[in-house]
Amino acid sequence: MTLHTNNLKLIVNQSPEVLERILRVARHRGFEVKLMHWNSERGELEITVSSQRAIHLLMSQLKKIFDVKQVIDLNEQIDAKSA
Repeated sequence: MTLHTNNLKLIVNQSPEVLERILRVARHRGFEVKLMHWNSERGELEITVSSQRAIHLLMSQLKKIFDVKQVIDLNEQIDAKSA
């Protein structure tokens, strides 16, 4: 299987444990976090993850976290603009 790299943007409630929960879910689902950018003023987290698994498996689990308001696949937005 090939290694896939995806970029996600998460809109989250600002709580002390939200970053820990997101990272734990990513690890448990078999994804490695390569890059992370946190904007605490806006409650936005952009992460780059890689895995052999499909990205929808991670996205569906991230959406279940109480403090996560929205999960956006930035790769889909880029693909839609280039089409």
